[in-house]
Amino acid sequence: MRILVTGAAGFIGSHLVDRLLSDGHEVVAVDNLASGSRGNLADGVELHALDVADPALAALAAKTEPEVVCHLAAQVSVRVSVSDPLLDARSNVLGTINVLEAARAAGARKTVFTSSCAVYGVPDALPVGADAPLRPRSPYAVSKATGETYVQAYYELHGLDFTTLALANVYGPRQTPEGEAGVISIFTAALLKGEPTIVFGDGSNTRDYVYVHDVVDAYVRALSEGSGGRFNIGTGVQTSDRELHGLVAAAAGAADAPGSAPFRLGDLPAMALDPAPALAGLGWRPTTPLADGLAATVEWARSR
Repeated sequence: MRILVTGAAGFIGSHLVDRLLSDGHEVVAVDNLASGSRGNLADGVELHALDVADPALAALAAKTEPEVVCHLAAQVSVRVSVSDPLLDARSNVLGTINVLEAARAAGARKTVFTSSCAVYGVPDALPVGADAPLRPRSPYAVSKATGETYVQAYYELHGLDFTTLALANVYGPRQTPEGEAGVISIFTAALLKGEPTIVFGDGSNTRDYVYVHDVVDAYVRALSEGSGGRFNIGTGVQTSDRELHGLVAAAAGAADAPGSAPFRLGDLPAMALDPAPALAGLGWRPTTPLADGLAATVEWARSR
């Protein structure tokens, strides 16, 4: 099938493009290159350098007539969203509306929307179920929750099918320091260079780290499964900042001796997502152990 991918030159998007092409699909790649890189895309992939809020996206969709739109493009930094919430909203809210309008007008069958574990805020229990209340605590999280609502509205109004994937902290090759698992990239770069590293507070904050190839598999399954649903894409396992540093240090062959800094205002104390509904609705489960994924990530960084 023909699939339009926004954010196609980014970290997750480029891995998705690789997988879609290997599966025999035709890809329409869209990215404004604000954070993505042409170098992430395989030779021969035509990149349409468009912002998702650009009205020209509708013309591209009308010309290419994708069956499914996978919407990954976003402003992903929580801290940028706090300092410039209007920038965040233009990209993540207005951009999402523009993508949905383009998909609707082009006669697409479905959108696969990228949400985030950030929409849950401080959850009542861990791991978080997909039916947990949304309690966004940053403009970024609000924009993702708003995008979820718009996707649902277009389904009700126009019959544009959707699947929403709420991602845990995605990591792997091509990762940059921005985003919700950027700490892995930061630790990796510093440890490989022999530079100092820092954990905040006592290192007890936890996150759910899920490997990018596993995440891509969820998108591929969502092309045909999970109609009208939202699914948590995570492992359900909490890993503390201090534990993570030790694992990255082991993979890098470096000393596990981080410095310390005060807790950062607004950081969530703990997060993990229950993947069980995704198994039922998408046939998806995470398969990559954290140590294996980190080894692959560090090896890629070392080769760069």
